Amino acid sequence: MFGLEALDLARIQFAFTISFHILFPAITIGLASYLAVLEGLWLKTHNDTYRDLYHFWSKIFAVNFGMGVVSGLVMAYQFGTNWSRFSDFAGSVTGPLLTYEVLTAFFLEAGFLGVMLFGWNKVGRKLHFFSTVMVAIGTLISTFWILASNSWMQTPQGFEIVNGQVIPTDWLAIVFNPSFPYRLMHMATAAFVATAFFVGSSAAWHLLRGKDNPAIRTMLSMAMWMALIVAPIQAVIGDFHGLNTLEHQPAKIAAIEGHWENKGNEATPLILFGWPDMKEEKTKFAVEVPYLGSLILTHSLDKQVPALKEFPPEDRPNSTIVFWSFRVMVGLGFLMIFTGLWSLWLRKRDSLYTSRPFLYLALWMGPSGLIAILAGWFTTEIGRQPWVVYGLMRTADASSNHSFMQMSITLIMFVVVYFALFGAGLGYMMRLVRKGPKTDEGKETNEGGPGQKRTPARPLSAADDEGTDADSQRSLEKEI
Repeated sequence: MFGLEALDLARIQFAFTISFHILFPAITIGLASYLAVLEGLWLKTHNDTYRDLYHFWSKIFAVNFGMGVVSGLVMAYQFGTNWSRFSDFAGSVTGPLLTYEVLTAFFLEAGFLGVMLFGWNKVGRKLHFFSTVMVAIGTLISTFWILASNSWMQTPQGFEIVNGQVIPTDWLAIVFNPSFPYRLMHMATAAFVATAFFVGSSAAWHLLRGKDNPAIRTMLSMAMWMALIVAPIQAVIGDFHGLNTLEHQPAKIAAIEGHWENKGNEATPLILFGWPDMKEEKTKFAVEVPYLGSLILTHSLDKQVPALKEFPPEDRPNSTIVFWSFRVMVGLGFLMIFTGLWSLWLRKRDSLYTSRPFLYLALWMGPSGLIAILAGWFTTEIGRQPWVVYGLMRTADASSNHSFMQMSITLIMFVVVYFALFGAGLGYMMRLVRKGPKTDEGKETNEGGPGQKRTPARPLSAADDEGTDADSQRSLEKEI
């Protein structure tokens, strides 16, 4: 069907499940740190706005965390079901790394998550804040181990091969492999940026509906400060990551650039747009900027970038896909930087919360961070092909011996179940976002929790329809 084989379906299935999964950890990482900041600010300033926002976003965090755990379990099983040969070859490295993630990060998160979500009125303020911080640290530790495993597959070191299996010889070299620091910083920063635009988009939604209060304004203000500061930092990290990739995975860089061959001693141009054709071995309709490719990738005006024709056809990544996935990521990154700069200009003019053009941009930028993360992962993983462990094991040699029919049935089942289950979860989470934080301006307040007037501590009890302004919501949807 469509020229696909069982191997192709196995790759599509894993790509489908990981694409769903990565969205949840990204928001979990960012929201956990955001919650820690909110509670810390509340303890320091005693400003109830921060407490209201903590209660609001903790419910969304809980739902998101649950979906992330469930979707992650499926991926772990796929290593044994669909990629058993890879597990047999490299399991002595990837298995312990994932085990360390469970023993350090997951146990830490699980141990303090209950206190964080349900202990607001049951433990002291300092202990509750400590629990929130521990959950945030746990998400970052989880990121550490997952990225260590993935980075080792990209730039493997610290091992020897005995009887066709990888045997670890230096765990420090395995964990801190050449690409690991760049991938870790790039992914963690991407999670913070994605969360910032998610939070900012929800604030813009409420402001456009006419719901203007200190909590909503604080949401937008904090989100835009984060975008202004972190988005440019992410661009710098990406540049260093690109230089590291050029050193260790030059074929990936050539595919990303759609660069097929060097001409004499000419500097490499940057192809802004075009259509890389893998069969004809050229990039059609190319729009080039002379010298810029060399300047960006080698930081010089005379050095050349490796070209795709320097590698055998069977060792070339699919340039058609990674060329465009990379540009989607970079394009959204520049748009994020622009949004942060515009927010600063409006802030100085005291119109950050009233400029409707900006609020519409912030609203539509809500999923931009998540889309950029997906585009970046497509670039990373498809650009690694045809290797599952770079330079050591090809993807074709890593899959289990399943038939085309078996892979077709399971892929269809995954698509149906994922859209039904996680679609419902995402829909519920967006209902929580649309409700917005509850505030009691001008009235006596309490600290929320079970039996209190504020948003209940149970996430599944927080999305009733009471208090929603259906007319204003429909009016905004028509305007959009």
